[in-house]
Amino acid sequence: MKEITVQELKKKMDQGESFHLIDVREPDEYEEANIGAQLIPLGDLPDHIEELNKWQKEEIIMMCRSGQRSGRAQKLLLDAGFEDVANLTGGILAWKEMEEE
Repeated sequence: MKEITVQELKKKMDQGESFHLIDVREPDEYEEANIGAQLIPLGDLPDHIEELNKWQKEEIIMMCRSGQRSGRAQKLLLDAGFEDVANLTGGILAWKEMEEE
């Protein structure tokens, strides 16, 4: 399955590339630290598949705290027929580490 590093994501953001970033953490985690992703907690994701269908052929990047939940979310979307879904390796923890460097 496709993965993307925080450095690659930052470069995409800086260059203004078109993609959809979805954060599957819980609302309290999102409030603590977020990078502008759309929040859809993993447990709620199956209920949002229909509204996300318009992005089925577009690039979607899933993120969470460390990359575990977003990996499950990535599989869920791929199984639902989405074509270009990546998992952010290391999640927000890796993002924070990169910012501290």
